[in-house]
Amino acid sequence: MQSAKLVGTWKLVSLESRSSSGKVTYPYGRDPFGMLMFDSGGNMSVLLMRRDRPKFTSSDMMKGTAEEVKTAFEGFAAYCGKYEVDEKKGTFTSHVEGSWFPNWVGTDQLRLFKRSGDQLQATTPLIQVGGEQLTLRFIWKRVSK
Repeated sequence: MQSAKLVGTWKLVSLESRSSSGKVTYPYGRDPFGMLMFDSGGNMSVLLMRRDRPKFTSSDMMKGTAEEVKTAFEGFAAYCGKYEVDEKKGTFTSHVEGSWFPNWVGTDQLRLFKRSGDQLQATTPLIQVGGEQLTLRFIWKRVSK
């Protein structure tokens, strides 16, 4: 089931991760860029990135050095697929069809959400990032319906 609460385009305001010990970090820097889109047909896509990712030395996108490719990959995330909303539980689930992280293809990604006006807060359950179990909290602002 889709929800008018989510349909539209959302721009990332903030993203932080929190460890089980309460330590807060910013995996894409303190000023990340992100877009999240949900349509009324049940399709979604999300893109996240560090704004300060260094450019490749080469202008050929397939000719980055191993270090350039590693840095670019670690500073970026994107996936897309179908989604469902459970209003009672306050969750949405993305059924991942394509992803920058191959292990997510064919998986379901659950997010808890709260919406207030044009602001959407989405939180992951515990997720493995950099060898740690973390919860990610996203704040999005709706930019179009």
